[in-house]
Amino acid sequence: MDSANWSSPHWSAVTSAPPPSPPCASALDAPAAPRDRLWSRGFSLYFTARSVAMLGDSMLPVALSAGLLQHGYGAGDIGYAMASFTACFAGLVVLGGVFADRFSARGLMIGADLARVATQSLAAWLFFSGHVVLWQICVIGAVNGVAGAMFQPGVASTVPQVARDVQEANGVVRTAESLMALAGPALAGVLVAFTSAGGVFAVHAGTYAVSAVCLLLLRLPGRTAREARDASARSSFRADLVEGWREFRARTWMWSVIVIWMGFMILVMGPVTPLAAGEILPEHGPKAYGLVSSALGAGTALGGLLAIRVRPARPLRGGAVALFGFALYPAAVGAGLPVPAVAAAVLVAGTAWAFWSVMWATSVQTQVPGEILNRIHAYEVAGSVAMLPVGQALAGPAAGVFGARPVLLAGGAVTLLVCVALLAVPAVRDLGRKSG
Repeated sequence: MDSANWSSPHWSAVTSAPPPSPPCASALDAPAAPRDRLWSRGFSLYFTARSVAMLGDSMLPVALSAGLLQHGYGAGDIGYAMASFTACFAGLVVLGGVFADRFSARGLMIGADLARVATQSLAAWLFFSGHVVLWQICVIGAVNGVAGAMFQPGVASTVPQVARDVQEANGVVRTAESLMALAGPALAGVLVAFTSAGGVFAVHAGTYAVSAVCLLLLRLPGRTAREARDASARSSFRADLVEGWREFRARTWMWSVIVIWMGFMILVMGPVTPLAAGEILPEHGPKAYGLVSSALGAGTALGGLLAIRVRPARPLRGGAVALFGFALYPAAVGAGLPVPAVAAAVLVAGTAWAFWSVMWATSVQTQVPGEILNRIHAYEVAGSVAMLPVGQALAGPAAGVFGARPVLLAGGAVTLLVCVALLAVPAVRDLGRKSG
């Protein structure tokens, strides 16, 4: 499950060779299933849509921050603008899942992309004109959050329809998204320097247009429009919503991970980015922070590549074992290690995160029936994304009381406990692989 990339158990993505899985290495040595040709027309279109959109999404924080600062706004105002997106996304993504299952997930995704072409074009015009008002930017962010909530549920159900080897597809997409996340901020910086923040928003609108065209050309073996209308007529919206919750609750392996993940968001993922930046930037400068950020992106790309090849017989067990490596990120910064050591630790952490993300996404997409997958995925994303702002909000007060470094060291310890908790749930550690 993109903010969802770091907040959702996916990558997302969102969306990353782990050490041997307990109790024996055989779990990671399971022979790979015969592979069908991945690069079909359908997957190529989907891959292009996701990669190009991710490039634009990764440019947005730089453009939004630089643009608002240039027009006299402060860090708190930037937070309001970003929160307007997150609140609407987290609040409505479950409804997006119901809509996607009742009607056409692909149609919703195209509509969401076209809506964001309009909003980002409007934002570009505001920044080019120099008439930037915070409430207008917040409204644009809110509309983008609604569009994202309608788009995101369809991501989970599209992958199994365009690729027979779901894990390989997730690994390839994760790797590409990681590379785009590396390139996006650098490209945004160049555009801001030579044009303005408006130039970045214009390019961002273009990336959504490319995504919409690719999805429009995509042909999926889903229900016809008439079948969708008949299905929606047989049940009410509320009944579909309740059914989605019932199906989510019935899968112990899924809700267990989400409950654990909510604590992980509050105690680790929410604080780690702002506190790490606050420790590295004042002491070592922006170049050092850029190196650490690049190491994280490179690690997620590496984790995606490894996830293409390494196929645990029990994916969530293998992913949870790999996730132990993520503890190095907050621990290295909290321990005040030299920048090269922090970068190396973050590289490992990014690899661990991406490997887990692919194992999780593949499990969701292969274990859940297609007719309810959009709703299930929506509940999963909502449950994890909702806690990220809580962790971000608590990071400052916690650092003020205990100190930033102790909070980061505690985050490393909590990460280890999270992995132990994942492995302690039989439904999680024993979930087998399904072909797909």
